[in-house]
Amino acid sequence: MLFWFDEFVLDTARRELRGAAGPIAVEPQVFDLLTYLISHRDRVVSKDDILAAVWKGRLVSESALTTRINAARSAIGDTGEAQRLIKTLPRRGLRFVGTVREEPEPTAASLDRPSIAVLPFTNMSGDPAQDYFADGVVEEIITALSRLRWLSVIARNSSFTYKGRSVDVKQVGHELGARYVLEGSVRKAADRVRVTGQLIDARTGIHLWADRFDAMLEDIFELQDRMTASVVGAISPRLGKAEIDRARRKPTESLDAYDYFLRGMANVHRWTREDSDEALHNLRRAIDLDPEFAVAYGLAARCYSQRKACGWVTDRKRETAEAERLARLAAEFGRDDAMALCLAGIVLGYVVGQLDDGNALIDRALALDPNLAWAWVFGSWIKIWLGDPEIALERATRAMALSPDDPEVLFFIQTATAYCHFLAGRYADALSWAQTAIRQRPDVVISLSVAAASAALAHRPDAARDIMTRLRQLRPELRLSDLDELSSFGRADDRRRWKEAMRAAGLPG
Repeated sequence: MLFWFDEFVLDTARRELRGAAGPIAVEPQVFDLLTYLISHRDRVVSKDDILAAVWKGRLVSESALTTRINAARSAIGDTGEAQRLIKTLPRRGLRFVGTVREEPEPTAASLDRPSIAVLPFTNMSGDPAQDYFADGVVEEIITALSRLRWLSVIARNSSFTYKGRSVDVKQVGHELGARYVLEGSVRKAADRVRVTGQLIDARTGIHLWADRFDAMLEDIFELQDRMTASVVGAISPRLGKAEIDRARRKPTESLDAYDYFLRGMANVHRWTREDSDEALHNLRRAIDLDPEFAVAYGLAARCYSQRKACGWVTDRKRETAEAERLARLAAEFGRDDAMALCLAGIVLGYVVGQLDDGNALIDRALALDPNLAWAWVFGSWIKIWLGDPEIALERATRAMALSPDDPEVLFFIQTATAYCHFLAGRYADALSWAQTAIRQRPDVVISLSVAAASAALAHRPDAARDIMTRLRQLRPELRLSDLDELSSFGRADDRRRWKEAMRAAGLPG
């Protein structure tokens, strides 16, 4: 079993604790102590429990036990003063209080299907401000590779957890369940760019392919196509030209437009009102330079979805109309672009309220690229608004499987799962999932809302009141009559129950 927490992973099969810099040496009893605390993190464990599990009931002095506990804390960056991860409860025992994600060890069967992790390329330009360019090149390679149905591609933010770290490729492959790892560098200077890359078999460490590409900046998309085609050809030499052509994707022929698009994408990922405004500015510049840039329209439309979810809307009528315009253009120019279609679909459904149109676009995106985690994320949400929580839950689970380490995907899925349980009448479960999402992003209105509603119907009035207080600090003007600004439920029964729950949570009329 793999236990992921903070910046660490505890690998029980290998009996290994790994941190950002690699394996951490710990004594066997310290490893067993950590394993026991993490495995039983749902409760306080007593001294007798620890002695029975770690020392098999043998007599151990108080000082020896204290030494092992201190060593366990030290190994994971904790202290007896901070107790950030291992908490002492006087006269009761210990409890591991960190957030943990469990996953089974990758098996041979799970690796039968070819899979690749594209690690962040090193920015060799000497200018940290150019990180976005190197990151954008990698994101485009990931997107292009994801269109191949036979290839499983690890999601961007899962592989980007290794950014800035010196890593062992075999370890990366093991942790991400990837058979192949692509790594490289980007050097951008004046009007030229150089991209280097190497493809490695993560199981053996053998280099399968390496190359260097130099180009004038106006040829950046040809460079991307050549590199992607080379990677695909190295993974499966029997692939024909048709599959390689499918992997090619040119979002725009203008580098300036692409540059603005990458800047806008970086803004969207930051989740602040200021960055939302800046993202729209950058994406509009990209569209001005390339009026058929489908994904730029889609990402600009998504800004309005983000604004609705966070309570940043200032002119609902105008912003809804603009969101619809952008989403329609994304769908028109991106008929065969899964990312553009799923962005257009969620905006039409959630912001504009055209659920059937949004659902159709997302279904088309899933047919084009079943490996696109975001299509499953947005597909889950569209089913929530249509009132089909069980299908929504299945889609959320699929998205999680495709992108287990992406914090943004994780937040969306946690919130979506809360709504699924709310609609299914499982209010305690809904509250638990919503609270998990809130711990990651405490100021997103759509998550606070489902938490408050679920707490009210779960007969947790104190929790409902506290969450509603936080919600109204963000949106003091919010009233029951404004609930359509927060949600897009298509069924009258769902809207009625939502309103009753928010009233019970303390939202004034």
